[in-house]
Amino acid sequence: MFALVPPTLLLAASLVNGQAATGASSASAPAGGAASSAPAAGGTATTAAAGGGGGGVYTWGPEISTAPTGAPSYYNYGTPNSRAPGVLAQFPNGPTNPEKPEFYPIGAQVNQTSLSRLLSLNGVDDFCMYGPMEPGPDSLIGNVEPSVVAYCTQPRNGARLIPDGTIHSAHVIKTPLYVQIHGFWDGTRVNIPAGDTGGELDPHGEKNEGNPIGGNVTTNLATGEDTFYEEWMSFVSFDQFCLRICTAGTDKVNSGLQCEHKLDIMGCRFVMAIPDLYSTNGTFTFCEGEPAAPPGLNNPPQYTVGDLVTPGAPAYWPRTSNCQTFSSISNGINPANFLVQSAPTVHVSGSGSAAAVTGLGTTTPATVTTPSSTIAVPTGAASSGASGSGSAGASGANTASRAGESASASGQPSGAGAVAPISALVVLVAAAAALF
Repeated sequence: MFALVPPTLLLAASLVNGQAATGASSASAPAGGAASSAPAAGGTATTAAAGGGGGGVYTWGPEISTAPTGAPSYYNYGTPNSRAPGVLAQFPNGPTNPEKPEFYPIGAQVNQTSLSRLLSLNGVDDFCMYGPMEPGPDSLIGNVEPSVVAYCTQPRNGARLIPDGTIHSAHVIKTPLYVQIHGFWDGTRVNIPAGDTGGELDPHGEKNEGNPIGGNVTTNLATGEDTFYEEWMSFVSFDQFCLRICTAGTDKVNSGLQCEHKLDIMGCRFVMAIPDLYSTNGTFTFCEGEPAAPPGLNNPPQYTVGDLVTPGAPAYWPRTSNCQTFSSISNGINPANFLVQSAPTVHVSGSGSAAAVTGLGTTTPATVTTPSSTIAVPTGAASSGASGSGSAGASGANTASRAGESASASGQPSGAGAVAPISALVVLVAAAAALF
């Protein structure tokens, strides 16, 4: 069964004020999987924990930045099964969510105070991410993980709208085991404080209630139909975001392993195996791809964090193919009133064309109300070029109302208030030998 040196599965415990903690991690760290200055291979970078209170300074050791491109010949992830145990959602939908993913009717006003926590990932211009309910310095992702709400690029899911111009880049990758998206944005426009390196969200959490509680996720990319899935993980920060939804399992890799949610501080680049994270800012693509190794499974390097050697790459960088490039994305909704005046036009994944959504209902045009103060005033703090910092941490859960352990998107120390969530990685040698 390709059993060479058993890979190590690295799980995160929290590091509070520079001391390793034995409990489950609930704090956040940055998003890109590299220190905020994106150090060159073999270099070091230092970043201070954002937010007030006892956060120390975290120094990344020399990066191990080399990894093969494409799955090695000895890697075998098995035969994908979309109905394998643990793939489809088994828990009830969150109480603040619509019964199913759907667009707002024409004539409606998007509810910018919505408490919907239903994320969907259907394309490069039709997806949702989590953000705080309210603006302000106390809305660091690490502080509000259980209560974050859904923000969507299109008027859908009874959720809040991500205003046009917020998303600076977006890249969707569809694989036999999961679909995922990553990119850069101005997270201050969805109430993430400027400079917050963010956190990780998922359908588990310390109390197994989900972060956020009541979070769910859907995608139609795997089957062509909107489907609720059990396992997902996401990172969001003030300038980065990423989301993976696991849509199939095998006899060697279950969906929980492929959507590993405890590598809190390693961030989008490492956890989601994105070799060109920083260099693709400002672009929009939809690609097919081969599955990455489950996050943290390396053959054989074992790594640690802190002032020791820190990994700069996963086991391998998965190949992508059949990529389509888009010049921009837009919902065309006026943020002065958030009225849905026509059917959304979205890119058709896999075709490169765009089409208006059909079958929408209509409603009596809404009485225009002043948008709520829960939408933050843009600060312009998010990156407009390739940035090495940032976290990514809101997660939408397909699994009903379970909370997820938080972590940051960039792999740097989190801006979660007084906790400097630098995770000390605990080595778990388990369930992995059959993969290599």
